[in-house]
Amino acid sequence: MFLVFLVVALVLLGAVHWYVWRRLVRDVTEPRSRGRRIGTGVVVALPLLSVGALVSSQLGAPFVVQQAVAWPGFLWLAVLLYLVLALLVGEAVRPLLRTWAARRAVAPVPAPVPVTVPAAGEEQGEGRAEAVEAAPADVSRRLFVSRVVAGSAAAVAVGTVGYGTYGVLRGPRVKRVTVPLAKIPRAAHGYRIAVVSDIHLGPILGRAHTQRIVDSINATQPDLIAVVGDLVDGTVENLGPAAEPLARLRARHGSFFVTGNHEYFSGADAWVDHVRELGLHPLRNARVEIPAGFDLAGVDDVAGESEGRGPDFGRALGDRDRARAAVLLAHQPIVVHDAVRHGVDLQLSGHTHGGQLWPGNYLAELANPTVAGLERYGDTQLYVSRGAGAWGPPVRVGAPSDITIVELASKQA
Repeated sequence: MFLVFLVVALVLLGAVHWYVWRRLVRDVTEPRSRGRRIGTGVVVALPLLSVGALVSSQLGAPFVVQQAVAWPGFLWLAVLLYLVLALLVGEAVRPLLRTWAARRAVAPVPAPVPVTVPAAGEEQGEGRAEAVEAAPADVSRRLFVSRVVAGSAAAVAVGTVGYGTYGVLRGPRVKRVTVPLAKIPRAAHGYRIAVVSDIHLGPILGRAHTQRIVDSINATQPDLIAVVGDLVDGTVENLGPAAEPLARLRARHGSFFVTGNHEYFSGADAWVDHVRELGLHPLRNARVEIPAGFDLAGVDDVAGESEGRGPDFGRALGDRDRARAAVLLAHQPIVVHDAVRHGVDLQLSGHTHGGQLWPGNYLAELANPTVAGLERYGDTQLYVSRGAGAWGPPVRVGAPSDITIVELASKQA
């Protein structure tokens, strides 16, 4: 099955790049011209860089090589998405441009005036008349339309990706959500949990990214910090220094961590040990009582089932006092139905990135009960963060990154 998927993916990738080459290179350049040769070389090289960015870590390439191919390779994937979308829109616009160009070409033009040139030795008017007509250069309307569509599509794609990259590198914005819980005591009214997920430290997002997140969280002075999975895309050896600023997180009742699916691609046990050394408290199918008057539980990500470490709700929640409110940290929203069965009052998740790259949100909706924001499932409320980083292309379009301050509200207050 994997081989079939790989073949299909490569065929699709080749077809998309042929389409891009046709519209951006072949249709806008002269045959055998230097521009066509350069454009063809670029369209061949960029997908190779993208494949390199995707597989370099799995192949064990040195981290410096991963960093070298990550920027151009991943950015090209984002540009390719919006380039294809813009070109498809251009297919609908192309006939209108051709019609407009044709109408301009057939606009009335004054007839050329013959100029009579007297032959040598003849008086004016008696010689051979030669009509000299000056005609404008014949510029191909098809070439004109192709260049307008290609240039516009490229500008839209590069502008969109540029702005989306700026949003990621600038760092996540802080948003605030109030969640009323019936079982929260009056003393816990206004309790603030800083939720951050999907930081995705890797070849592109490194220590500076972590520091921006830590500074933003600490500035809110939360009561508790929840790091809800997908912290990294790489090994502790390569990314340990990038994670070090997490040691400076500050909250009255501490910082807690649960694994995401990407931890299991990167050595989950090693990362759990490392974040513990940095001062975070891993919750691996475990629960703690928070002094404010509620239980905080965490479960391993479902990706851990391949290693025998998936979510165990019975272990995390089975013997608790259900008169107390329970807040659950679980990376993927799909476990909310298990949370409902175990009487969880609030589940805090990430994983979806809010779709990250529009129209990816529509695909995310097919795989997740909630893509972003707060929704209710029975007696359980689910809040899904869009995440603080980005996977693959360091780009977000239509799904800005966030750190969320979840403020608990007591109905007794």
